[in-house]
Amino acid sequence: MAQNYGLGRGLSSLIPNKKIDDERSESSARTLSSRGDDSIRGDKFVIEVDVNNIVPNPHQPRVLFDDEKLEDLAKSIRQHGVIQPLVVSHNGARYELIAGERRLQASKRAGLRKVPVIVRDADEKQKLELAIIENVQRHDLNAIEEAKSYKKLMEEYQMSQEEVADKMGKSRSLVANKVRLLGLPVEIQRALIETKITEGHAKAILSLDNPEKQRALFELILRGNLTVRQTEDKTKEISVKSHKRVSNVDPQIKELEEKLVEKLGTKVKITKSGDGGRIVVEYYSQEDLDALLGKLA
Repeated sequence: MAQNYGLGRGLSSLIPNKKIDDERSESSARTLSSRGDDSIRGDKFVIEVDVNNIVPNPHQPRVLFDDEKLEDLAKSIRQHGVIQPLVVSHNGARYELIAGERRLQASKRAGLRKVPVIVRDADEKQKLELAIIENVQRHDLNAIEEAKSYKKLMEEYQMSQEEVADKMGKSRSLVANKVRLLGLPVEIQRALIETKITEGHAKAILSLDNPEKQRALFELILRGNLTVRQTEDKTKEISVKSHKRVSNVDPQIKELEEKLVEKLGTKVKITKSGDGGRIVVEYYSQEDLDALLGKLA
């Protein structure tokens, strides 16, 4: 019996319906299928491809996958099969995944040898766009992954915030606010990824004007289990106190510290001593250190 592959809401705007309108189209599809997977091109046909013949999407914006949810999906696939086809493009004799990373991983766990796919012709930019769109529409990305995806489109493909927002079906202000999250100290970004704080907390923290104040408020949120509203009230208190204090920090040194923090994504302290001085760069894990060494190299 032929399996009917339905499309979910997330990709319905990207993938044409599989329905074949007449007997001639059905006959054509059978003829192409008999010639092997690689002979079917374009968006019209769903074909079956060996899971080992699909290579990962280098532009996959999603880094973290919930193991429990992945196992749940694998159980569902064992029982019902893959309901929505993966989206791939040709990569030599193999296929490169565009959308459907979770479905591919879960299918492998479920022991499937082949999965249904739709083959699309797409350049590198389109692959990134489609991967982001699928994940964003399914709410699969955490806030930092989403922010990094938008930033990658802007930096690697010279897209403006307006252009990214238009492609993603989002408002320009939403894209701007997401990207701003990448200006937070790395430990606060990690806490957001690990859901120790919410995006509302993160936005409140961003209203403070330097990383030291941001870290102090972050620690206060964790210690006091502050709500977003309480956090917003604290930012107002801190801002008022800051205006009352006269800062004796060299503005040039402060500017240099902020530039290095923005560039390196971690705490940086510059101390002058005569004509010299020292720069202290902090890191919080081996992963942070590796990332810093990569940036400095």
